Amino acid sequence: MTDRLEIRRFAQIAEADLTFGDLTVLVGAQGTGKSLALQWLKIALDGRQIVSALRDAGHATDKPEVLIDLFFGAGMVAAWQWETAIKFRNESLERRTLGRLGNGREKVFFIPAHRSMLISDGWAAPFQKLTTDVPVVARIFSQNLFDRLSARGEGRLFPLERVLKEEYREQIDDAVFHSGQVGIEEDSQHARRLRLIHGAAQLPFMTWTAGQREFTPLLLGLYHLLPSRNRLKQPDIDWVVIEEPEMGLHPRAICVVMLLVLDLLWRGYRVAISTHSPDVLTAIWMLRRLKEHRARWQLVCQGFNVGTSQQMQRVAQSALKKDYRVHSLAFGADGKVRSNDISRLDPDSEDEQVAGWGGLTEFSSRFGDAVRAAVNENI
Repeated sequence: MTDRLEIRRFAQIAEADLTFGDLTVLVGAQGTGKSLALQWLKIALDGRQIVSALRDAGHATDKPEVLIDLFFGAGMVAAWQWETAIKFRNESLERRTLGRLGNGREKVFFIPAHRSMLISDGWAAPFQKLTTDVPVVARIFSQNLFDRLSARGEGRLFPLERVLKEEYREQIDDAVFHSGQVGIEEDSQHARRLRLIHGAAQLPFMTWTAGQREFTPLLLGLYHLLPSRNRLKQPDIDWVVIEEPEMGLHPRAICVVMLLVLDLLWRGYRVAISTHSPDVLTAIWMLRRLKEHRARWQLVCQGFNVGTSQQMQRVAQSALKKDYRVHSLAFGADGKVRSNDISRLDPDSEDEQVAGWGGLTEFSSRFGDAVRAAVNENI
């Protein structure tokens, strides 16, 4: 069965035809509908679970138009027009049946963008505390963080030896926390809050760097996907969506995130990412080229700057067997968005979207052209 999502006439999207691989990346300018497309993937597989969460929070879900607003955020019902058509795996998704999709158990774990806003005071907000202006995927993720933090007493959240491979811990420490420890500590009001501990200093959440604030909820979400007791994955969850994993991060830290994505693939999850980062696509470009050339697995480790331990060998060998897809969402002359499969990422392609990686290399190429022109004119 092909995992193909088709969207016609929803919000700004005129036409999107997205086929998902093991790792699928969506690129495009702001407002092109990347998040909407990924939320539709979640609804197609988890509609029943979403409606159950909404009902548990006291929301009425019997009217389709209300449900659209609850899914995507207040006011989004206007995005569903009379000609709107959504299909997944060639099955139409109708407004009146969205709440009956899936088996009620979570199959898609969705890590939204702007995740630091969900824990701006150093503690995650539960589902019912977030307003209907917030898309439901963010409310579900915030509840997951709330449950995870509430279940722990005071103590360390990073580094944890039995959760992440040593290679990952070292790279995260080097790229993000710089010998700091993330933990839960009691504040002066006797409330437990996230703290970044450097020696005697216990820094509250809002004093952290933007990258640390964005990365920490992403890391806690990944903890949920890495079960203990010798299980590779959560049994019900098959998909992981990560929106804009690069938010606030240095390229070295983005490389760490992509390494963690390879670990998810090795564990058997399928991953979908939205991004504005050329570094994410550079990693995909490398993996596709290595796979095409039947490269030895050690080159994957070399590319990600990790050792060649037995654990990393399994992850790297798995990476060379996966299917990588990239789709660009772009505005046309009519102001509407359409998708384009740019998976080849061929810089010599005659298709501008493919050669320019969906616009992510457009400005660096243009800047380079300007410099070359200046040099030639000075000769």
